[in-house]
Amino acid sequence: MSARSHSVMAESFDRPTRCTGVKKIGFLSFGHWSDTPHSRTRTAGDALTQAIDLAVAAEELGADGAYFRVHHFARQLASPFPLLAAIGARTERIEIGTGVIDMRYENPMYMAEDAGAADLISAGRLQLGISRGSPEQVIDGWRYFGYRPGEGDTEADMARKHAEVLLTVLEGDGFAQPEPRPMFPNPPGLLRVEPHSPGLRERIWWGAGSNGTAVWAARQGMNLMSSTLKNDEGGAPFHVQQAEQIRAFRKAWTEAGWPREPRVSVSRSIFALTSDLDHAYFGDDSDSTDKIGYLDADTRAVFGRTYAAEPDVLVGQLAEDEAIAEADTLLLTVPNQLGVDYNTHLLDDILTHVAPALGWR
Repeated sequence: MSARSHSVMAESFDRPTRCTGVKKIGFLSFGHWSDTPHSRTRTAGDALTQAIDLAVAAEELGADGAYFRVHHFARQLASPFPLLAAIGARTERIEIGTGVIDMRYENPMYMAEDAGAADLISAGRLQLGISRGSPEQVIDGWRYFGYRPGEGDTEADMARKHAEVLLTVLEGDGFAQPEPRPMFPNPPGLLRVEPHSPGLRERIWWGAGSNGTAVWAARQGMNLMSSTLKNDEGGAPFHVQQAEQIRAFRKAWTEAGWPREPRVSVSRSIFALTSDLDHAYFGDDSDSTDKIGYLDADTRAVFGRTYAAEPDVLVGQLAEDEAIAEADTLLLTVPNQLGVDYNTHLLDDILTHVAPALGWR
């Protein structure tokens, strides 16, 4: 074998093949509501019921996922499990998930119960995205939920520890000593949190904002969820940095020896301009570029561009996005306050005019 062949083989091992071709395509909603003249989502009730309606419509279009962002102390979706369970009861095929739940706020035992119930109602369609959280509406909001980091820990450490407990509990092994004289008969041995949903442990995703946390997620056996922003690590364009993050994740996954293939999602704001209303809403974003900002005093972040153009132009632009090429799942952020009908139109345009031309369908 030639030296060049050895070099090519080594490069192929270090840099896994991109997941080009067919992709799962879903939507990601932040669930905003506001009582303003131009909002079609005026109340929390509107946000919740319209989220269910949009998930049903997305399934009818042939989309693959309905995902929801979780923010506390904000006029957005904050308690995902009742919503996910309701969507699971109204749909048959579409994946339902979060992107992401802030683990600083979570009791992992209670969360395992809620997640197990929602997963069973949906017959195993829950894809649960979790993370250490993002900048908040209030200072140290997790304190009001009764949590604080342990001695010597940061709030990020606390979130990761909560996540590790959740993963352990979802394995389904018993750990609690049963009462000798229980109210109801117990199965033999130690007891586990119920209801337990087999397989849910493999459908937990970590929302990683850096290369390092992506590697940590791989070592924990979680899928990778990468958003429309990440820590700026090197100054390259956002999609290039995100692709590097995905490759680092996959390399760490292989080194950890997990027996299954992981999943990877990326989120994008993509709008096909096919009507006058589309141009009115998003035409000004047609020359969008990456943005730089600060998540806190020390964390410089790069924010991915918005894609807004006629379908044929979008196809050319998206074909150059390295991170989309690396991922198996694409989540389309939706402007939920524009209403269910308009967001259904946006999803339909991508699924009909853009995805097939790129080989995603």
